[in-house]
Amino acid sequence: MRGTLVRRVSARPEGPLDVTWLATGTPSLPLGRIRLHWEPASLTGWDVTAHLGLATTEVHLASWPAAPDNWPHLVRPTLHEVTGLCAALTFATDALDLSNRLAGV
Repeated sequence: MRGTLVRRVSARPEGPLDVTWLATGTPSLPLGRIRLHWEPASLTGWDVTAHLGLATTEVHLASWPAAPDNWPHLVRPTLHEVTGLCAALTFATDALDLSNRLAGV
């Protein structure tokens, strides 16, 4: 497995992360989507990483080395903020494109 695709992040502090497993060989992430990967840390806990899909590539979003067993609660605020920001940027881009079309630019 390549990790999980974050489908939805609850706005509630103790809310769930809805994810789907990604198989090895899955194409790169679409714009604004987040992939999580975790593995046991060398001493204790979990090494968790997140990658963000941009227009032409994936970038490293964040790392949580040796995160405790309840790491989904630790990463949820960051994932929620990033998904909200990506949604806002997509909306703003669509609005600008529409404005430009209506103005004949």
